[in-house]
Amino acid sequence: MIWTLIIIFAISFVYITLNTLRFMLTMKGYRNLAPILSVLEIIVYVLGLAMVLNRLDNVWNIIAYALGYGVGVRVGILIEDKLALGYIMATVILPSTDSELPKILRASGFGVTQSHAEGLEGDRLVLDILTPRNQERRLYAIVNDREPKAFIITYEPKYISGGFWVKRVRRRFRQ
Repeated sequence: MIWTLIIIFAISFVYITLNTLRFMLTMKGYRNLAPILSVLEIIVYVLGLAMVLNRLDNVWNIIAYALGYGVGVRVGILIEDKLALGYIMATVILPSTDSELPKILRASGFGVTQSHAEGLEGDRLVLDILTPRNQERRLYAIVNDREPKAFIITYEPKYISGGFWVKRVRRRFRQ
């Protein structure tokens, strides 16, 4: 009985972890890896569901499956967060137009495009920074250290083409 519950939990856990990762890979455009993962995912899903459906009279089987599902979602998200797949685009708006932050960021390996803008309270310096997601925390740390009043917005672009990104930055951050 206890081994059955452990197996049901494990199967559900593996299934939904694979499901979460497959979904995230699909959203990030990994067109070859996502279908391969989905084959494994569905095999595990059918095995686990069959075990639960064959023993629907035992509520503990359903609970074990549900717990495995919930834990699998959490672990899948943690794995994806550690992998930090893809890129982010950060727009940093600085309250001062004479900031040294663009130079500091470039010296730290980030590609920075800067422009001037006008905000409610006057002129602003706007920085557009495209970087691998695994560098996001580092970017925030540098910006917050040098410009604590900076306004930062990040989002994930789906496609990137051209510019100095094509070769130099991808190589730089692979280390």
